[in-house]
Amino acid sequence: MLDVDLAELYGVPTKNLNRAVKRNRSRFPDDFMFELSEAEFEALRCQFGTSRWGGRRYRPCAFTEQGVAMLSSVLRSQRAAMVNVEIIRTFVRLRELLSSHAELARKLAALERKMAKSVTIDRRKRLRDEPHEQARRRGVFVAVVAAILRQG
Repeated sequence: MLDVDLAELYGVPTKNLNRAVKRNRSRFPDDFMFELSEAEFEALRCQFGTSRWGGRRYRPCAFTEQGVAMLSSVLRSQRAAMVNVEIIRTFVRLRELLSSHAELARKLAALERKMAKSVTIDRRKRLRDEPHEQARRRGVFVAVVAAILRQG
């Protein structure tokens, strides 16, 4: 989550949230929080359509689930604690949702393999039986032509 989004949730200005993080930098290793690269920041700026002179002029910070958990100890307000609990619950729900999608994807892949195997078997049967079917059709055609010739 970006610092601006977290600041809005916690009800503090973004600059105050970033100041609190900078004062406690040792609590936010790179796997808890990182600053967006210049390319990511430019892409984000273009995505939201802000002008070069409006909006943010510095790169935002992104927080992982662990970084969000650490923010509640840095901000130390009742609202921060309540928001933190809800954010952590949301991360847990997202993880559960992703794992259920992974299970569905595994089941779908197994079904696709089973169907592909079935289709392959059907194709083999068709290819095996096709010469017989063509010969039978030719036999019918030959019999019809012979009958016409006899009548003629």
